[in-house]
Amino acid sequence: MPAPDVPTRPSTRDGRTRTRAAVTGAVVGGLLLLAAVEPLEVVSDSMDPTLNPGDHVVVEKLSVRWRTPEVGDLVVFRVPQGRELVVKRVVALGGQTVGLEDAVLVVDGKARHEPQVDLTRIDSTYFGPVTVPPGAVFVLGDNRAESIDSRTYGAIPYGELIGTVLLTF
Repeated sequence: MPAPDVPTRPSTRDGRTRTRAAVTGAVVGGLLLLAAVEPLEVVSDSMDPTLNPGDHVVVEKLSVRWRTPEVGDLVVFRVPQGRELVVKRVVALGGQTVGLEDAVLVVDGKARHEPQVDLTRIDSTYFGPVTVPPGAVFVLGDNRAESIDSRTYGAIPYGELIGTVLLTF
């Protein structure tokens, strides 16, 4: 003879287990999010007009570990031999030659149009050309007259990049 159907209800223990799992998942997810993004405040005018002192950026820190930076990316890294975090624009990649001719960016012998750069503020500026080493990026500030960048401290190896700017506010 089959056993009679016995009504059941979820035990309190099952509910607690689900709650603990949800809380644990939320905590782990929050920690991963904190590891993946970081807010920073812009303190210099080296990226003017794109970023101004007092602007805030959200830096995404995971993709630089598996994705090669692209020209135009805004990247964050520590100044070589320093602790300060800075934001600069990638203008050339490993193997490319880069220079400035009367303030105009020249990559691999071709002038590059940069609408974010005010050339009237930086005329008569010359640099290079130099070849960017493999596995590195050449970075410049958009406000070239006020920026300390790869012209001063050289190309930045991929491994030194902390992240890319995800959004600004």
